[in-house]
Amino acid sequence: MTRIDFMQRHRTKLFIVLIAAQILFLGGLVSYHYAALWFGQEARLATTPIDPRDLLYGDYVTLNYEISQLDPGLWRGPGNLPEEGDKVYVVLQLAADSDVYQAKALYSRKPAPSGGELIIKGRVRYATNTGIFINYGLEKFYIPENTGKQLEEQTDSLVVKVRIAPWGNAVIEEIEPLTQPR
Repeated sequence: MTRIDFMQRHRTKLFIVLIAAQILFLGGLVSYHYAALWFGQEARLATTPIDPRDLLYGDYVTLNYEISQLDPGLWRGPGNLPEEGDKVYVVLQLAADSDVYQAKALYSRKPAPSGGELIIKGRVRYATNTGIFINYGLEKFYIPENTGKQLEEQTDSLVVKVRIAPWGNAVIEEIEPLTQPR
């Protein structure tokens, strides 16, 4: 049996296998994103919104978290400070007088959390001697049209409720008013 005869004889089976592989791949991508909602722990993060507009996608807020700019003294990784593009893990703990999480330490590898701590994964935007700036993939949140200004007016009283998966990925659940002072 030649290769062409094999292909003609099993064309339908090969087509079904290719379609199934594509569906499984896309399903895996979606499941990976939603797994943070299913398995993740809830954390509230203090933020300051900025109201830009995207002509294609509509209104969204850019969120500037308190944990996005960290003191270099929190670095616990080997060697010098991390560089642009490096993957980092931030250990979060509840603030003493609030229900908002704050950064406790910063590592190059995922540490084991101790009681009450959460680990969130991010990428270094840039690092200087005065600060380490990190993106978590949570910096943009799309909102209903014409509601961005309302959020921007509440800059000192907003928190973002996120779910952080055990492997460090996070997903925004909602933006809400701060119930306790920072």
